[in-house]
Amino acid sequence: MKKNFLKITLVLLTFVAFSCSNDDDSSQQTTNTIADFVSANPNYSSLKAALDRAGLTSTLDGTTNYTVFAPDNAAFSAFLTSNGFASLNDVPVDVLQQVLLNHVVTGTNLSTSLTTGYVKTLATEATTSNPIDMYINTSSGVMINGDVSVTAADIMVDNGVIHAVNKVIALPTVVTFATADSTFDTLVAALTADAGFTYVSTLSSMSSPAPFTVFAPTNGAFGDLLTELGVGGLGDIPTATLEATLNTHVVAGANVLSTALTDNMTVTTLGDTFTINLGSGATFTDQNGRTGNIIVTDVQAANGVVHVIDKVILPNLN
Repeated sequence: MKKNFLKITLVLLTFVAFSCSNDDDSSQQTTNTIADFVSANPNYSSLKAALDRAGLTSTLDGTTNYTVFAPDNAAFSAFLTSNGFASLNDVPVDVLQQVLLNHVVTGTNLSTSLTTGYVKTLATEATTSNPIDMYINTSSGVMINGDVSVTAADIMVDNGVIHAVNKVIALPTVVTFATADSTFDTLVAALTADAGFTYVSTLSSMSSPAPFTVFAPTNGAFGDLLTELGVGGLGDIPTATLEATLNTHVVAGANVLSTALTDNMTVTTLGDTFTINLGSGATFTDQNGRTGNIIVTDVQAANGVVHVIDKVILPNLN
């Protein structure tokens, strides 16, 4: 009986020791979150310092999955220089937070799942808290907002994926999207058609008269306008007429989201007014009785919002 008792005791002690050993191994298992990866890689020491200063390290160290477009030290150095900052400590914390959040998209988005178009980042527009968009172009590699390239894709971590990029992704303006998205090539040509036009500088502003609401005609919309007017190109439209027309697509001082549009709403722009019509879809009627469709809504920049339209809005030209 005594021998059996000793055997049972030895078995129990062995089991307990094994269990404790397993518990110790489990507690020592390392994680590889986005924050861990950034911290462990010297080439991302500036990104780590920025995340720490902005209070965002814990966000990227949790269990929620994110896609992060990660700029390296050289990218941060160029960002600081181009914006007149001597160091990261000179960047206002609220600005730094939004710039960093502009690099983060919810979910795990591998390079093979990225398509040309707009995606929402974690950054937000100041007056509405609407998520700011990122324009991704996959026609040749992966290009972001027209000037940032993915240099290394699909770095897998425990809570998502990292894509290395060659620049810090600046907070986009409405001009950023116009120049990055080929849908608006003719609009950009119109905005820059005369040396006296100041649309690019004005619509790039982050201060008053921002924010802007821009009703942006597609290339097709401008093509239809040229046919309607019986002219061969933008250069055949009198400068004053073109300027008045462009002004009629811009609302200053308000970031008007689609949820704020109402039926028979009069929209007052820099040029003239037009009317919003809500029925089976969102349409508009200009001062000449011409109607068009709002085909994409709420493309959010840091200084305003873009709604895409399929017809150029004309002011009263009488």
